[in-house]
Amino acid sequence: MSDQDEPATVAEPELKNPLLVALGDRVRNLRAQRGLTRKTLATAANVSERHLANLEYGIGNASILVLQQVATALQCSLAEMLGDVTTSSPEWLLIREMLERRSEADLRRVRVALGELLDASSKDAARSGRIALIGLRGAGKSTLGQMLADDLDVPFVELSREIEKLAGCSVREIHDLYGTNAYRRYERRAMEEVVQIYSEVVIATPGGLVSDPATFNQLLAHCTTVWLQAAPEEHMGRVAAQGDTRPMAASKEAMDDLRRILSGRAAFYSKADLTLDTTGEALSQSFERLRATVRPLLNKHV
Repeated sequence: MSDQDEPATVAEPELKNPLLVALGDRVRNLRAQRGLTRKTLATAANVSERHLANLEYGIGNASILVLQQVATALQCSLAEMLGDVTTSSPEWLLIREMLERRSEADLRRVRVALGELLDASSKDAARSGRIALIGLRGAGKSTLGQMLADDLDVPFVELSREIEKLAGCSVREIHDLYGTNAYRRYERRAMEEVVQIYSEVVIATPGGLVSDPATFNQLLAHCTTVWLQAAPEEHMGRVAAQGDTRPMAASKEAMDDLRRILSGRAAFYSKADLTLDTTGEALSQSFERLRATVRPLLNKHV
């Protein structure tokens, strides 16, 4: 039996190496952002689930090869996983120093200003006419999105359906046949086409879109975004009520997995222009609040 197959031993907290603990935290957070269970990531990275658990809890002294396998499965660079991407050049170091200890509000202003400086398309006059709904599955994006589009008399686009049209197969088949990287490429292309075609539209986006920075930046630049937020229990209940418990069906700790995904993505969802918490509300109540929030934006656009 190899060392990595040996049963995990729990180290005393004070004996844990700070570097390994920090690395484990980053791996766990990246996994949560991408909505992956530990078992799914272990399979994709071709490492044992026990070995991945040790890595995440800071007690696994993983080899560079294993770290590269995990980074590839997470669709990020090894530098990003290790946390040193901003040491890659003098300019990165200077920019990082300027941004360190800044508030989230300051960083948001910098991001928007950089978008305008580096990409003239971010000054999109039609941005307020495109309403994009973001959030986890079960947030009501499809239902509320269709209701809002009907009320505003504008087209409704479910981005997942556009992705399937481009690929010629279902979202699940894209993942199974071509992998997540291919899915992200279709997602980005679908987003680009919707922005080009429509100046007024309501868009329901896939829950994991925020995991791809390039596509999410595109969405933020060209659309007014609304985060449809709800308690984890409501997300799970709504999806189950529709007869679909994917992607949580195979997990014995479904609610814990969902909470981790929500926690991992919340910081990205919070970049939306508006947030609407629908916890404990009837559909009609949520729609009326969404309608009241969005209509003034379209009036300004007109």
